[in-house]
Amino acid sequence: MTKTVGMILCGGFGKRLRPITEKVPKPLIEIKDDYTILDKQLFDFKNAGVDKVLLLTGFLSEKIRERYGDEYKGVKIEYVEEPEPLGTLNAIKLGMEHLGDGEQCVIRNGDVVADLNIKKMIEQGEKSDYPLQIFVTKMVSPYGIVEISGDRLVSFKEKPVLDYYINGGVYFSNGSINFGDFDVGDIEKTVFPMLAKENQLGYYKENGLFWMAIDTTKELEQIRKEYQNREDKPWGYEKILINTEKYLTKELFIREGYQTSFHYHEKKDETMYIVSGAGYIEFEDRKEYFGKNDTIRIEPGEVHSIVAMENTVLHEVSTPHLQDTVRVKDYYPAR
Repeated sequence: MTKTVGMILCGGFGKRLRPITEKVPKPLIEIKDDYTILDKQLFDFKNAGVDKVLLLTGFLSEKIRERYGDEYKGVKIEYVEEPEPLGTLNAIKLGMEHLGDGEQCVIRNGDVVADLNIKKMIEQGEKSDYPLQIFVTKMVSPYGIVEISGDRLVSFKEKPVLDYYINGGVYFSNGSINFGDFDVGDIEKTVFPMLAKENQLGYYKENGLFWMAIDTTKELEQIRKEYQNREDKPWGYEKILINTEKYLTKELFIREGYQTSFHYHEKKDETMYIVSGAGYIEFEDRKEYFGKNDTIRIEPGEVHSIVAMENTVLHEVSTPHLQDTVRVKDYYPAR
């Protein structure tokens, strides 16, 4: 059976985030208290079934080693340190030299926080005829846009999703990469255009999910705001939207092919409003299927698990018992 290894590019200087990155490498920047970009990426790897990760380090490599050692949440960690910074191409080339026979890899930029389905990307990559695939997603405009007609301005749209796709900074290789004659520079500007021209580059597409590359202080502020009331889960995330004395509202995102724990609530009475996606709620004696705009009520004491057949977003409105969850069965190794 082919083994998938993770690689994370961790060697950049993070110049546009100085002075933060003068003493802290960019992947170790906290997006919430004691939770770093790299924590999130390793957590997602583990819950996608990837239990070995190569950290491609350089600048402030010792800080990364101090935090993770040789293991994090069940993920075995190895380090490939670049003696001098020669771009992402050279770092990845060094990483590929550490792959064993029959190993394939998922490569990630160390400054990207994204909710993509790594497990599904691997499954698609294994079936593909392309040796390398890039994760692409629809671009959200960083600015509001205006629509014009004739000599007048018709309307405003605040940061809409554009018709263009961007390179999401995650790559799947089902073997060794053809680097051509390139030795240094950024792989995105050298090898990728060459492979695309030779029809050797495929893509994995997911839209409508959270994606952010943290490159500036403004983006860092945005990601920290996102994580103020958010907790990453093996299956996606849970975010508190409203918490009052009368009721609690959470947003749950569940990746396609994943499910929550089998659990129940002793006091909490909840109603699920399906915002998007499809799946079913598995009870002890039945399954109740749902789609967009459906509503499902779950009474206290009912043991259940939410299973996503597509990427699913739902709003859970309940009585205000925030910690009232009793897990009967967990399906994932890392929490």
